[in-house]
Amino acid sequence: MRAANLRLLYLFPLSAVLAFTPVLRAQEAPEPGGPPPRSNAPAAEQEREPGTETLKVNVNLVNVYFSVRDKSGFLTGLKKDDCALFEDKQQQTLKNFTQEKNLPLTIGLLLDTSGSQTNVLPLEQDAGARFLKEVLRPKDEAFLISFDVNVDLLADYTSDARELKRSIDKATINTASSSAGVPGIGGGPFPTSHPRGTLLYDAVYLAAHDKLRQEAGRKVIIILTDGGDQGSQETIKTAIEAAQKANVIAYVILIADRGFYASAGAIYTGSSQMDQLAKETGGRVINVGNNGRKLEEAFDQIQDELRTQYLASYTPKNREPDGKFRKIDIDCGKDAKVQARKGYYAISGDNDQE
Repeated sequence: MRAANLRLLYLFPLSAVLAFTPVLRAQEAPEPGGPPPRSNAPAAEQEREPGTETLKVNVNLVNVYFSVRDKSGFLTGLKKDDCALFEDKQQQTLKNFTQEKNLPLTIGLLLDTSGSQTNVLPLEQDAGARFLKEVLRPKDEAFLISFDVNVDLLADYTSDARELKRSIDKATINTASSSAGVPGIGGGPFPTSHPRGTLLYDAVYLAAHDKLRQEAGRKVIIILTDGGDQGSQETIKTAIEAAQKANVIAYVILIADRGFYASAGAIYTGSSQMDQLAKETGGRVINVGNNGRKLEEAFDQIQDELRTQYLASYTPKNREPDGKFRKIDIDCGKDAKVQARKGYYAISGDNDQE
């Protein structure tokens, strides 16, 4: 039922989409030592004041998850004095600095099922299922979204890797047909004024805004796509902003069927927008072409990063909840490369910036 609700979001204009989002109520913050409980509260109880509904922030505390590497690989065992954190170029005093090897993890796997992925979808399914089986622990949870001319929730929050595999295996390519029917469900033409093809940005926005913004702890989306978007109501800017406000780290695995592009007379170039999404949220892009071995290696790299992350917490010296974007920089030494989100929006709310 929840999958149908998510699909229906994109049969309406954006204003109607926002009216439907309470159907996908996010979880409440998890209790320490256990999986996050489901919220049974009515949607109205989750409404916030205008301007704060998409943001889970309290400028009294900011949490930043990041990883550090040098030429030899990921650095572990760093202490608070080994790194300095700056907000808008002003150094902050760290309240907490820990390595989060076992902190519960929430993962959203976003699967491109548009026509250009026809020949690589089986690779995505096999590698994605293997990754979730290896990375998920009892306290972790994941959900699965497919996107093409629709955005579908194929599997809701679960720590059951077998259930997720069954859902991944059911994913199919959807390009919609020209026969009569309801637009967006595989039957019928789309309005020419707003053509729909691959709703990548919409999928990222929904995963961050609807599914993850009220989650606590580490939150990650992994997007398997060739990077092309057509017909999304959201833009790359609003998709990135939603991810930043939800403190979601976005990893993009660029996988493309070069033969498809060649047969269509098009040139595959990947996507600079995907680079922007990953860098702004503290993730990265891994280009695997259409190579199954490289795809598995990409998932292995992401798993290594997730298990070597640090958490830095601080109270900003600028306490004003002005709604502005605050830029974050972390320095752990001249030979160390830090991978972290670029900043956050300082809007007051009921909870800590997670």
